[in-house]
Amino acid sequence: MSKIRKATHALAGLAMTVAPSSAMLKADEAKSITTAAATGGMAASSPTDGWPELRYSRDPHLHQALQKKIRDIGLARYAADNKIAVALVDITEPHNPRVATINAHHMMYAASLPKIAILLGAFQKAQDGKLDMDPATENMLTEMIRRSSNSAATIMLERVGYDYVADVLQSDRYGLYDPDFNGGLWVGKPYAKKGAWKRDPLYNLSHAATPFEVARFYYLLATDRLVSPEACTKMKGMLSEPAINHKFVAGLNAHRPGSTIFRKSGTWRTFHADSAIVERDGRRYIAVAMADHHSGSRWLSQLIVAMDDLIFSPENIAHDTIDHHNEPIEAPKKIVAGRSS
Repeated sequence: MSKIRKATHALAGLAMTVAPSSAMLKADEAKSITTAAATGGMAASSPTDGWPELRYSRDPHLHQALQKKIRDIGLARYAADNKIAVALVDITEPHNPRVATINAHHMMYAASLPKIAILLGAFQKAQDGKLDMDPATENMLTEMIRRSSNSAATIMLERVGYDYVADVLQSDRYGLYDPDFNGGLWVGKPYAKKGAWKRDPLYNLSHAATPFEVARFYYLLATDRLVSPEACTKMKGMLSEPAINHKFVAGLNAHRPGSTIFRKSGTWRTFHADSAIVERDGRRYIAVAMADHHSGSRWLSQLIVAMDDLIFSPENIAHDTIDHHNEPIEAPKKIVAGRSS
């Protein structure tokens, strides 16, 4: 796998980072992502062409506001212990994404959330002419996402292929799993009582994610850069109308009715994860949160309302039209991820 984006400064905790030099940024942007993925037929063009890179799109105002919300909810000490990790991206103006994160690159067991990687793999393989995306396959993928069917996920993972999904995630085109950024999306085991195919190379996790790479997945999806615009439309349809009313969905339905939600969540023991594109009243944002705590589901229901408040706050809306200086996301540091599972 090529090194897609090199971190330039390693800083601890939630501290602000030092921006790379302009020369470094220019050299980094000049890297040509033209190597075809190991899958053979995947288009080689980079989905970052002509679009901002989220890794350099942190809005310090939104970032500070998210940190304050985390404190107000009473989760700051859990964030300090890597028990909760969050990414929030305002994409109301899609060419000007504004990012706020807490533990952006923390790799954690994510249960069913990484089924979105199987979804991507299936559509990419169909685009490559190696999988028939017929109505039965689309129905199975929809069950895998909306109802989080483990049997559908296992069938599709085995049809698409473990190696194929891993190659797509690590490809130059997507870079959704990158050791230089502490990992990312990973599916190394069927959603069944079977042995693992290959656990994630960094933390030995079977179904894992970092909030930042999940946010990147949704940003590529929202801007029609996963596989093809037509595939993105179908994937968004499968992610819509979530059938499980908990975490983000419960919080939004109770406190922000009328939201359109494109969502995938995950739950296993103390691990709770949720991720979504949320649209309402002309605004659109990506929210990702992962927690390792028995109260994680409740935390995520509270957190999505808090993040929604930030997106709709007058201070944030003002930044739609005000020029502001975005910063790099804090560089990843090697940390102990969630328990192997």
